Amino acid sequence: MAKIRKGILGPVSGKIGPVVGATWKSIPYLRTVPKKKKNKRESSPAQIATQEKLKFMNLILVPFHEFITVGFANEAVEKTEISAAFSANYNTMISGVYPDLEADYSKLILSVGKLPMINDVKMILEDSEILKLTWKSDVVKKTAFNDQLMFVAYSPELNMSFGFTGGVNRAYKECDIKIQEPFVGKTLEVYVGMTSLNRKAVANSMYLGRIN
Repeated sequence: MAKIRKGILGPVSGKIGPVVGATWKSIPYLRTVPKKKKNKRESSPAQIATQEKLKFMNLILVPFHEFITVGFANEAVEKTEISAAFSANYNTMISGVYPDLEADYSKLILSVGKLPMINDVKMILEDSEILKLTWKSDVVKKTAFNDQLMFVAYSPELNMSFGFTGGVNRAYKECDIKIQEPFVGKTLEVYVGMTSLNRKAVANSMYLGRIN
């Protein structure tokens, strides 16, 4: 049985004949009742290549989901944060043609926004377990001393990332980061970003480089 909420022109919930009403992320929509699947036609080489590229991009983002949900929160309008990150990275960080697809991690975008970024960021591997970051914290419009650092390190070998969002203020101008096991001694791709304390404002993320 279908229900019409908020009056006759409100969103539909439930089944009406061949259609079903539902809501996703506060967006009401209608879809047809699924039909029995027929035998699928064999995909062409071009279709397979596109499908594999889409799958490849999705797999790249998996280790970064924790940070993407913060970094793309303002871009998730009628879509998820992961979908927004997918769109931002799909045409820029993948090269090659299936089956020879490659990811350029220097082009990976983990956050998008208008919050001014910290400047002159430098990283120094002080020993195998401590990474030191330093930066300039110029006082400019739309910034606050307690804007929060986002730090992300990714190991291609492990296909895992570690990091944090918050706990380090813009005004600190430096921080020491302990490299977690099992990341010690691994090649790491390193990124930073910034968010406001309430997470409502976000800066564009920055690729700092590779640690070998």
